[in-house]
This record gives sequence, C-alpha cells and structure tokens, in this order.
Amino acid sequence: MGGLLCLTVPGTEAAAQTTMARTMAQAADASAEVVLRALSLLGVPYRYGGNTPNTGLDCSGLVKLVFQETVGVALPRRSDDMSRFGQSVGWSDLQPGDLVFFNTMRFSFSHVGIYIGEGKFVHAPSSGSVVRVEALNKDYWVKRFDGARRLVASPPAAFASIVPAGSVTFEALPQPGAVEPSVGADAPGRIVSP
Repeated sequence: MGGLLCLTVPGTEAAAQTTMARTMAQAADASAEVVLRALSLLGVPYRYGGNTPNTGLDCSGLVKLVFQETVGVALPRRSDDMSRFGQSVGWSDLQPGDLVFFNTMRFSFSHVGIYIGEGKFVHAPSSGSVVRVEALNKDYWVKRFDGARRLVASPPAAFASIVPAGSVTFEALPQPGAVEPSVGADAPGRIVSP
C-alpha cells in the first residue's frame, strides 16, 4: 500500500481545507462501502448470468450490484466491458474497492472481482461455488492477472478534483525505513505545492 500522505496547499483558507478534508473522507467512505457490501454477499451461490443475491451471482453480476448499490455507478454487465471504465491501477498500487481482472477463459478480462485490501479480493468464481474471498498472490490468479481499475477516487485523486490545475503536484512518500522510489508527478502519496 501507499506511504504516508503529506499535504501542502498554497494559502491557508479554512474553507478550502475543509472541502479537501470532506472530499478525502467521502472517497475513503465510498471505498469502505464497496468493500463492506461485497463482503456482505459472501456465501451467495454462483449462477451464470445471475445478478441478485436471491437467485445467485456471477462475477460481473456481483461487481455490478455492489457498485450500483453503494456508489450509484451503473456498470456494464460484462467484465470485459467493465475493464474500460475508471483509472488503470498497477498491482502494487491496489486499494480497497478497486476492480481486479483476470483471463480465466482464454480471453482478456473474462473474470472480475473487488479488491478488499491485504492482498485479497471478493469474487463469484464458478459454477458450484459461492461468492468468496481469495488471495491475489495464489499462483492461479497471478498467472491470469489482466490488470485493475479504480472507479472510486482515491484521496489524492479526490483532492485533485477540487484544486485548480497546476496548483499542486503529487509525490510519493516511502514507507518508514524504505528507500524512496523515483516516481512521476501523478503518483499517489505526498501532495506538495509547486
């Protein structure tokens, strides 16, 4: 996960700081809601084409339901169509609420789940099974990983949406004791004024 978040904003207007704090809290709340709703569906039977907990869910039905109910995002029905939404996220930058995609049927983005943190995701795997939590680092999933997408803004992205363009830049901070990496201006982490 990311390092510490350091924020430096030109000026000290209380209203701007309050708005920024509220926006960051809303982004964190939305991600938490996504994760909690996904976890509430553990044990629901898999059903191909299923889109309700009462009749069963398949992988895309699970994701579509969770995002519609928690953040009001109406996603397409198919996982490969879902893969075109949001911001691309690398394996090492995953945050709770991100969508994780896999090639499980010999075509890209044929399976989707919801990352819940600590290297785990919730998904509806296959016929005869139930919605469950799985470890991303299992060989099966590592070999089939197609990428991830972020639909719920992370705090730095949420902050950037309320600050005029060019007034801040983003810089990653390393974990305590880690060597600071060289990163681009849009990397998650520290927000510093220009």
